[in-house]
Amino acid sequence: MCGFTFTVFLSAFQLLPTAPYRILQLGGGNVAAGLFLGFLTYASACSAPFTGALADRFGRRRTLLTSSLAILGCSALYAAITSIPWLLALVLVHGFFWSGLLSASGAYVTDMLPPDRRAEGIGYWGLSTTFATAFAPSIGLWLFSRGSWLWLCLSIGILNAAMAVIAWRLPDDRAERPNRPRSLRATWEQGVIDWRVTLLALTCFLYAFGYGGITSFVALFAEARGVHPRGIFFTVLAVVIVLTRPFVGRWTDRLGHRRVLIPCFALIVTGYALLTVAHSRLTFGLAAAAFAAGFGSAFPAIAAFVMSHVESNRRAAAYGSIIAAFDTGIGTGSISLGWVVERFSFEAAFGVAAVVAALAIPYFTLWAEPRFLEQTRARSGSQHVGAP
Repeated sequence: MCGFTFTVFLSAFQLLPTAPYRILQLGGGNVAAGLFLGFLTYASACSAPFTGALADRFGRRRTLLTSSLAILGCSALYAAITSIPWLLALVLVHGFFWSGLLSASGAYVTDMLPPDRRAEGIGYWGLSTTFATAFAPSIGLWLFSRGSWLWLCLSIGILNAAMAVIAWRLPDDRAERPNRPRSLRATWEQGVIDWRVTLLALTCFLYAFGYGGITSFVALFAEARGVHPRGIFFTVLAVVIVLTRPFVGRWTDRLGHRRVLIPCFALIVTGYALLTVAHSRLTFGLAAAAFAAGFGSAFPAIAAFVMSHVESNRRAAAYGSIIAAFDTGIGTGSISLGWVVERFSFEAAFGVAAVVAALAIPYFTLWAEPRFLEQTRARSGSQHVGAP
């Protein structure tokens, strides 16, 4: 699964930071460049609870294989399309199958982990994402600048094919879940969206809002400030996450999610704020380090917390709800901060990101977490009373 996820993100993060340059090359502006990531994440967010529920029904491995092949087809079409509207239309399709990859893989991994080490295990698995993002943006930008958009599409197409091969080799999970929904009707009747998870996951929306701007514009920002290499932020981000995540995941399992999440949110805010004054490799590196220490540990903590409170046959749907909130935040941030960059400046955009991320602290501690636990206890009590 680590190998599969590494390949997924090695492919995606070659494409995402490079696509804005392709759109600019085709005659678009910064707003259109932001729309590429925005459309991808919105499509993923809107479909994630449904693709997650389908993965619970049809099997997580089967969903991973199908989605990998579909994204391989998208890669071929990216190479052929020269129209910005058609490029943006295709990325909506890409986003649908992207959500299937994320929801199914999160549930597949969770089922493999012992409950008392869930945050640690999700954190270790997430390092495969980190390693991929350390190298992928630089590879993608190099292929685009030294080769062409066609070479980039060929690279990600090969990786998508490798994803399909790895997914095909994974053990089938369906036999291990005899209580999974037996029909689409049963899946629909038990509820596709778990609203208690969705409301808690809005915390992810708040702190991920600025990450959409980072993914779309931090390379452009570095170039505008004369900072090289342009992918330095992503490299420092990856290194710091690798150094901190193994310890933070262990602390989360031992100390509890709340004691870890609040400092993580504060570090995320600090990272965004430091970007507003970044002008050199040192300041870009400091911003990336602060952001990485918080951002890299917050998601495993929230995911482990949620997965500990949902039924095993509903984990892909629950993971889909988390992805929906997370991707909505990234997509909204990419589009909104693209407008801020266009009208004001990069610094103003990252300042807005810091303010929005700061709202995650009171939202989670004062409303979302208490309500989630209250509803979980009420549901558990109802199920126990109705049991034979």
